[in-house]
Amino acid sequence: MDLYEAIEKRRTIRVFKSPAKEDQLRRIILAGTKAPSGMNSQPWEFVIVEDQSLIDKLADLKYRLTLKMAPVDGTDQESFKQRAHGQRESFRNASVLAVFHQKSQDASTWLAIENISLAAVAEGLGSGITFYAPEERSMIADLLGFPSNYDLTAVLKIGVSGEEGYRRETNPNGPRRPEFVWLHKNKYKKAG
Repeated sequence: MDLYEAIEKRRTIRVFKSPAKEDQLRRIILAGTKAPSGMNSQPWEFVIVEDQSLIDKLADLKYRLTLKMAPVDGTDQESFKQRAHGQRESFRNASVLAVFHQKSQDASTWLAIENISLAAVAEGLGSGITFYAPEERSMIADLLGFPSNYDLTAVLKIGVSGEEGYRRETNPNGPRRPEFVWLHKNKYKKAG
């Protein structure tokens, strides 16, 4: 698959039919480690989480974190609860990969996550990135036995997609900005 095709096809997937195979995960993670890092520090660590009780805890932490937030954009409370439930359910049937970084070195790890996301597309798989607030990140670090000089970057879910993901032009949060309206030369120039 061409790189530009993988970039175009990448979507956030929230429903999975089945997890990635072990050899796929290894290739995908290896692609992640090819990302650039400052002075080749490679500050990342990866944990494939297979223990279902740990996966359930990660999913429940995300569910509870979402419920603590206030509904936004006029979303009613019931729709908000359904969204939180959907986030918890997104862990079903997926391979779960926790990505950690050495503290104060998270930028390179995000580059690795992007490589992982694109490599998943090249493998014919879908992926979704789950973020946590600092308190939950600390709880997950403890849960997965990480020392205090590491922080959780994100948890990825990877597997055979059970949905297409939002088409970019029909995303419920609005369409993507028109191409090149975000591009400036020499200085920022307000559009319009």
